[in-house]
Amino acid sequence: MDLNLRPKEECTYDAVSIGEIMLRLDPGEGRIRTARSFRVWEGGGEYNVVRGLRKCFGLKTGVITAFADNEVGHLVEDFIMQGGVDTSLIKWMKTDGIGRVCRNGLNFTERGFGIRGAKGCSDRANTAISKATPDDFDFDYIFGKLGVRWLHTGGIYAALSEQSCETVIAAIKAAKKYGTVVSYDLNYRPSMWSAIGGQAKAQEVNKEIAQYVDVMIGNEEDFTACLGFEIEGNDANLKTLNLEGYKKMINKAAETYPNFKAVATTLRQVKTATVNDWSAICWADGEIYKAKQYDNLEIMDRVGGGDSFASGLIYGLMTTGDAELAVNYGAAHGALAMTTPGDTTMATKSEVEAIMGGAGARVQR
Repeated sequence: MDLNLRPKEECTYDAVSIGEIMLRLDPGEGRIRTARSFRVWEGGGEYNVVRGLRKCFGLKTGVITAFADNEVGHLVEDFIMQGGVDTSLIKWMKTDGIGRVCRNGLNFTERGFGIRGAKGCSDRANTAISKATPDDFDFDYIFGKLGVRWLHTGGIYAALSEQSCETVIAAIKAAKKYGTVVSYDLNYRPSMWSAIGGQAKAQEVNKEIAQYVDVMIGNEEDFTACLGFEIEGNDANLKTLNLEGYKKMINKAAETYPNFKAVATTLRQVKTATVNDWSAICWADGEIYKAKQYDNLEIMDRVGGGDSFASGLIYGLMTTGDAELAVNYGAAHGALAMTTPGDTTMATKSEVEAIMGGAGARVQR
């Protein structure tokens, strides 16, 4: 498939994302409500993707975001630096001592185990990036002067506020103006959209954004809630997956939005919080490709698995143009990311390719 990527030598960045990056507080094996200590990480649906592209796959990436200029903001910045993602595009916003003007987002997340599902509790209203306007970022400079081959963003950022809806659309339009490929992960979160118009607003915003997207990513709920494409045959707990229904849904999305060059969705059957069947499919050039199936995948921390799928998919599309190979990069990377704690990948490219090739879990020494 031909994505018409800008030449690498013309661009400062292989990929950038725009979205919110939060401080994740993780109670480990315990629960938020009874925790006495937390381990902290950085994480955010859009950022996790470019972090994976940098740390696992070695591409040059940056992040467009905003932080309140305080100690928490600089802690998250330090995490970003450790992940190798460029921080020069961050907007630092002045705030008062208690976050009335703007603040940095917190995300408390417990992992779940067995019959107890993972649970998140976000504290992210009035954050710096939710208030950021297009004037806070020089998109013409970023996409025109500096040059970006690929922009990734998604529905979590869009749902933060009425303002973020406008800012993400401005970013996508600027990217398209300069020939940057755009990917978008629908990532529907009902609780986030509820304050700004609910599912109706989600569909209004996402249907407008979809007109500018080259690579659309999401799961079944995302495509239904955000774009109105229904699938039949799956039960409420996703213990039965109707693969033919997924294929019909993806084909319908591609017909509705002829600008889509690829459409991808993860396939997850939830047996318990810590055991899932996992795979993915990708549509491109009129064909649908299914990734290798990972049955009974044992999960340590499922948060960020979909983001690592997206980064593997994007890496495969960028470097090979082969949708079948790309969806397998995505599925393998997502599977590996869920075997480690935190939102972001701890995998290497060689490990991903070994899993794609059928490597087992024997001790390596």
